[in-house]
Amino acid sequence: MKRYMNKSPEEVMKMVTSELITRGIKLGRKKKRTLYIHKRASDPGVSFEDLNPLTPGGKERLDKFLTPIKRIYTISGLGSPEEKNTLSWRKVNLPFGRRICVAFQLIISLFLKGTPFKNRLYRRMGVHIGKNTEIMQMAWLDHFRPELIFIGDNTLLGAFTRLTVHGYDGNGKFRYGLIEIGSDCLLASGSGTGPIKIEDNVRTLPNTTLSPYLLRIRRGSIVGWNPPAVKTSDQEHD
Repeated sequence: MKRYMNKSPEEVMKMVTSELITRGIKLGRKKKRTLYIHKRASDPGVSFEDLNPLTPGGKERLDKFLTPIKRIYTISGLGSPEEKNTLSWRKVNLPFGRRICVAFQLIISLFLKGTPFKNRLYRRMGVHIGKNTEIMQMAWLDHFRPELIFIGDNTLLGAFTRLTVHGYDGNGKFRYGLIEIGSDCLLASGSGTGPIKIEDNVRTLPNTTLSPYLLRIRRGSIVGWNPPAVKTSDQEHD
């Protein structure tokens, strides 16, 4: 999306949050529901109506709420699935046409090799991708809000890697956040992460899960998962 191009992660996070609040207010009024946004999942939250960016007072309060910008926010108040006036987090996030377009682009990109054309397709979805970056087949970049994904130069995402910027927590609550991957990084096949900041020259070993355990990985780190030793029934009796 052109309006997100050449923007910093913090600027994009502010834009996305403002858009979510604007749509949430409109849909919430139709359903007679009030949505809330939380800096932490355990916080009481602030109502969307109080942060309405279309009103002078609301815009000022929203700017204050977003200073400093957080990497992850939680939205609640959608209602449980069995309630008559429940709201879908998918509708709050994006209009129907945009959701279909991004999903279609994602499906195509899953089967493409790591080529410049594939990168152009992801950029059209909104993903920020640097130069000479390769994204292998069956890598999954979250289509919830692709513009929240930033990938630096000369980075490789191996096959079956997963970058997830959102998660549904049940009970009418979901969270979203930024993924920043630096330059000269290698995420080996099967690696998965949620909102996180990965600095330059980081390497993950195959099938490594980074989030929700880590929020930041420092420059030059090598991250892997060392599973515990497996004991047989005979060993347990020794």
